[in-house]
Amino acid sequence: MFEHLKQTPAYILEEDKLRKNCELLAKISEKSEAKVLVALKGFAFSRALKIVGEYLSGCSCSGLWEAKLAKEFMDKEIHTYSPAFKEDEMDEIISLSNHIIFNSLNQFEKFKNKAKNKFLGLRLNPEFSVAPKELYNPSGRYSRLGILDKDLKNANLDAVSGLHFHCLCEESAESLERVLKVFEDKFKFYISKVKWVNFGGGHHITKEGYNTQKLIELCKNFSDKYGVQVYLEPGEAVGWQCGVLVASVIDLIENEKQIAILDTSSEAHMPDTIIMPYTSEILGARILATRENEKISELKQGEKAYLLGGNTCLAGDIMGEYAFKEELQIGDKIVFLDQIHYSIVKNTTFNGVKLPNLMLLNQKGELELIKQFSYEDYARRN
Repeated sequence: MFEHLKQTPAYILEEDKLRKNCELLAKISEKSEAKVLVALKGFAFSRALKIVGEYLSGCSCSGLWEAKLAKEFMDKEIHTYSPAFKEDEMDEIISLSNHIIFNSLNQFEKFKNKAKNKFLGLRLNPEFSVAPKELYNPSGRYSRLGILDKDLKNANLDAVSGLHFHCLCEESAESLERVLKVFEDKFKFYISKVKWVNFGGGHHITKEGYNTQKLIELCKNFSDKYGVQVYLEPGEAVGWQCGVLVASVIDLIENEKQIAILDTSSEAHMPDTIIMPYTSEILGARILATRENEKISELKQGEKAYLLGGNTCLAGDIMGEYAFKEELQIGDKIVFLDQIHYSIVKNTTFNGVKLPNLMLLNQKGELELIKQFSYEDYARRN
């Protein structure tokens, strides 16, 4: 199907796979009585939010623009948290949001009267995390994210209706269990006084092998123990493995290795492959080496090896080295798998590279063009 795509690069969201993820999340919500929100920071494909809204309770937003997107495209519960809210945006954020979570007691005191008709919460820092690296550790030393237990002791929390923590990144239910134990030990006194607790995101719920039964039990037991409404706010788990990025080979060169230059960019269009880092799987090809030249596997007889690179001036704009069954030709399509979450939301126009089109593969098997970006989109950003 993708080999006949006329315009690349393009993100293609597969509706059937998205619905499968959402069905699982909805089932967990039903059994655990926890409400599930989609975290727009990880998945904000506007055309798909109405689909997600058929299954989930609402959106978790990081500020004004995400709250506006949530209102326009889903219009269900809107929970808004920011490390710091700007005063000139606060009136609109309050008007859009059902829940507002503050990162500091200073901001809570500053805005609590203005937002008194909303459900107000505090983000807490349990000073414990199982995040895979320090870049993704919100509870690390010097963290700016969340309030420490020692700072709550003399605070007036009468207006607080809920608590929030976020300590996971692509983690298991077993990791959540460890975090919950620390969270309860540190904040038990405050948990018993609120109506809801948000367990944040980073739950890799839709990944194969995730212990969904344990998650259900953790949520249900916590809710029953404290008499609170539990919230989960996955982003990646919503968009996990439900879409691709299709690129075209636009030139082939040789410099000790065969190199294919594509009309996409790891820097601009797949930033997490550099930041995490990881090497994306490709449809019909095998990974031989990472972008850092770390060997993964050996070339087999009959295969052709190509180093894939982006069409920018960044020397490190490399996707990795891959084994293909046949020689690549100019115009061939390269399909990067699992490129819907944390990609569209992080796109840049570095080097003036064209933003990928947004497309939907609907349940009828039809490809719909949702959005096509132009020079004017680039010019407006600069």
